[in-house]
Amino acid sequence: MNRFESSCHALAYVSYVLDYEGDTHLYLQIADILRHRVVALSAGHPIPSEAEIQEEFGVARTTARRAVHVLREEGLVYTVQGEGAFVGPSSDAPRKKRKAPLYQQIATDLTDQIKAGKFLPRRPIPGETALVRQYGVARETVRRAMGLLREQGWIYTVAQRGSYVSEKEAWPQD
Repeated sequence: MNRFESSCHALAYVSYVLDYEGDTHLYLQIADILRHRVVALSAGHPIPSEAEIQEEFGVARTTARRAVHVLREEGLVYTVQGEGAFVGPSSDAPRKKRKAPLYQQIATDLTDQIKAGKFLPRRPIPGETALVRQYGVARETVRRAMGLLREQGWIYTVAQRGSYVSEKEAWPQD
């Protein structure tokens, strides 16, 4: 269950079917479905990420992005780079804060796994594609997480080979 579904558990489930053969673009159909969901939420509440929309509706990332763009142009949602889209005009209410941006959450999770010994020094960590699937985020989000881990000294990257856990001596001191 994604963060949107869990926060909307009180809303009645509405069955929908996308009309692939009709005269209405898929992104407009998805925007209409999201529009009906958004009206029940308070200002500042997050809406599904592009990755979540992509997974739920089985569409391309561009289609999901265009659906959110329609809602943004209508003034129903606003976006904050690196954090997602939120209900209402940005001036209505402060958005509900997340603990940390998604890339930092992913980096923290990977760091915890390194500390716990799931990933050993000088051994590879999962690649970008695997992490995108595992966390349900955009590739750029995974790249930012990996960049943060590199900056902190947890991992290093070998061209054409992937990213590896650094030796314990290189790990940041807590």
